[in-house]
Amino acid sequence: MPEFAPKLITAPGLTDIMETINVDRMREERAARARQALKKLGLPAMLVTSSPNIRYLNGYLHASHAMLDYILFFADGDPVMFAHAGYYHAQPSYMPWIKNWRLARSWLGGICGPEAMAKEVKLFSNGIKDELKQRGLAKEKLGVSGFDESALDGLHAAGLATVDAYPVLLESSKIKTIDEVACLKTVANMCDAGWLSVIAHARPGMTTAAVADRVRNDLFAIGVENARIAMFFGATPGAVYRGGGRNVRLNYGDIGYMPLCGTAFMGYNACLYRTFVVGRKPNDKEKDMYKKVLDRLYPAIEATKIGNTTADAAKAFDSVTKRKMKDEAEVLTIEFGHGIGIVALPGSPVGYSLPVVNRQWSLEFPQPFEEGMVVAYESLEGEPGYGGVRLEHMVLVTKDGPQILDRFPGDEILVCGA
Repeated sequence: MPEFAPKLITAPGLTDIMETINVDRMREERAARARQALKKLGLPAMLVTSSPNIRYLNGYLHASHAMLDYILFFADGDPVMFAHAGYYHAQPSYMPWIKNWRLARSWLGGICGPEAMAKEVKLFSNGIKDELKQRGLAKEKLGVSGFDESALDGLHAAGLATVDAYPVLLESSKIKTIDEVACLKTVANMCDAGWLSVIAHARPGMTTAAVADRVRNDLFAIGVENARIAMFFGATPGAVYRGGGRNVRLNYGDIGYMPLCGTAFMGYNACLYRTFVVGRKPNDKEKDMYKKVLDRLYPAIEATKIGNTTADAAKAFDSVTKRKMKDEAEVLTIEFGHGIGIVALPGSPVGYSLPVVNRQWSLEFPQPFEEGMVVAYESLEGEPGYGGVRLEHMVLVTKDGPQILDRFPGDEILVCGA
C-alpha cells in the first residue's frame, strides 16, 4: 500500500506561532502560474467566467451562475475584475488586492428579451474591447472560457478574435503550490469527521436523506465551506454503477458507499469515497468485491510517480472485456483517476483537472506525472440487485513517490450503526 502524506500540523486560523496556510502567497503563486501558462500557450490575455475559475485567478468569489461576474486576465499586468451589481459596490473594500474593478454586464441567459439582450451583449463586448485597446491588445487573440454563444458572437462582432482559454486553466492548475496542497490536506482531514458521522448515524430505520443531513451539519460545524453528500445503499438504482441517489430507508445489513466529492475548504474540493455496511460486519462476498477494488486501486496509485505516465497507472484497471462490456466509455468516471483542485469545468461544482487516468484515453494518449500533481483515484465493484462497494483516495505526486492525503481507513469496509 502507498504511503500516507505527512500530517498537516497547522492552526485553524491566523497565528504567528506555527506555519499555516498563507493565502496571500497562494493567490500570488496561482496568478503567477496562470500568467506563465498564458505565455506558454501564446496568449496575451483571457476572459474567464465561472466562480471556481475566477477564484483561482484572483481570489474573488461570487457563488452564483456564470456570466454575472468575469475577469480579464493578462499575461503581463494587473487583471480587471468585472463584478456583479452589489458586489461591484461592496467587494473592493474586502478585496484590496484586486486593483481594477468594473461593473459586469449580463443578460441573464436572455430572459430580458432579445432587444435588451442585444444591447447588453454590445455593452459587454465593447467594454472588453476598450480594456484591450488601452493595452494595445485588441488585435491579439483573446482566450475565452465559460461564456455562451451570444457573448462569443458579440466579441466577434466587436472585431475580437477568440480561442478557448480552458487549456490555460488546466495547464496553470495541474501543479499545486505548497498552500494548495495544505488546503487539500485540510479538506481531507475535515472529511474524516464526515465518515465518523456516517458511522454514528447510519443505522436501520434512518433514511439516507436524514443521515446526509446529520453528516452535513457535522461538516459545517468544523468549518467546511461547502458540504456535498450523497448515499448509495442497498439494491437501489445507482448502487452498482452510480446513476443518481434516492432517499431510501436503511435496512440492517445494507451495503453501500458514500462520496464527499465537492465538500470544500477555501475552494478546494475533496474527492473521496468510502464503503459501509449497516449494523454488521461485511460477509465474504462483500469482502471479495472490496478486495477486487483494492487490487486495482492501490497498484494504480503506486504507479503514480515521476518517470511514469498515466498509461502505467491505467494498466492496473480492469479492461472492459474483463468487465464483460464493449466500450471503455461504459466505465468513464467509475474507475479512473483525475486531477483535483479549485479549477472546474464551467458550470461544474467539482474541480477536475490534469492528469486523467483511465483505459479509455491513457493507454493511447498518456500524460506524464509531475511533482506537485494531486490525483484522485476511484474504483467500484458491485452486483445488480445486491449493491456496490467503492473507494477513492487523494494522492500527491512527490519526488519520493505517491502519498495519500486522506488518512481515514480505506483498506476495509467500514461498519456503521452497530
